[in-house]
Order: sequence, then C-alpha cells, then structure tokens
Amino acid sequence: MASEAEILDELRRLRARVPQLTGALAAGVDGLVLAQDTPGVEPERVAALTVTALGVAVRMADATGQGDFRELIVRGVYGYVATYAAGRGAVLTVLAQDRVHVGRLLLEGRRAGARIGELVDAEASAAAEAIAVAEEQADPAPPAKAPPKTTTARTRTARAPRTTTGTNARTTTES
Repeated sequence: MASEAEILDELRRLRARVPQLTGALAAGVDGLVLAQDTPGVEPERVAALTVTALGVAVRMADATGQGDFRELIVRGVYGYVATYAAGRGAVLTVLAQDRVHVGRLLLEGRRAGARIGELVDAEASAAAEAIAVAEEQADPAPPAKAPPKTTTARTRTARAPRTTTGTNARTTTES
C-alpha cells in the first residue's frame, strides 16, 4: 500500500484546511488502518465500522440506481462522521465538530479522498506490475506454439431459385 507517511501528511493537511475536524483516518476496504490522526478515538474500531458502513452504502447506492459509492455523511448530536471513496482500495473517514461548515467539509473531504486514492492506487498498480514482471522472469520460456490448423477445401452448394407468390407480406396492407 501507499506510504503511511504520505497518507498521514494528507490527513494533516486536511485537518489544517478544516480546523473543525477532530480526526481523520484512511483505511483499506479490508478494514485495516493505512494511516490515522484520530486523538481520543480507537482507529481500528473506526476503520472496522467504516468498512461495515461502506458495505451498506455501496449496496444502497446500487439498489437505488445511484451509481458507484462516493461518500456517506452521518450527523450526530455532537458532530459529523463523513466517509469518502479513496480510489479503488481505500476509504477516508473524517470526524468533525457540529459547527463545521458542511460545504467545506464535503469539498475538502472529496479532495483529500481523491489524493489518498491516487497514492493507494498508484502503489497497488506498481505492486501488481512488479508481480507480473517477477512471474515473467520466473518463467521466461515462450509459450508453446499451437499445432498448425488443417484446412479442408470449401465448396459451394447451388441454391434453389426463390419463388414469389405475387404479394409481399411486408408491404401489403389490408383495408
């Protein structure tokens, strides 16, 4: 996965842009914490709950025809919990005070989610490419050629002439 330091830097920049945030964490879609800045909150618990909520949100969006999951906002008495898609393999969850400007929370959360998604997806792509190269190097023999196909001569069969009955069923209308 992407470097924890890079993701943590993005979380801290997000908290600097939105001072009413009380915490932020990035987790893989498997529920493992990638990076967190959540003082006073158990990050593993929040990550596990995030993935559970993500599953419900994805099914809800699909069942209602709303397309792929983008974000989930929960408002409690004391503030907000917002979860954003972060590429194909991660989610971003932020905690905010009740007095946060919700528009700013949404805008900055989307931006941070996109940036974290870029970091995580780039790392995943690089890892997949490295695995493919390693597999290719482990088995450098070219694939065996398929035996040549045998061809048989094709012949045409004469067709019987078409007969017409005088009316064309496609264009005839009865009055």
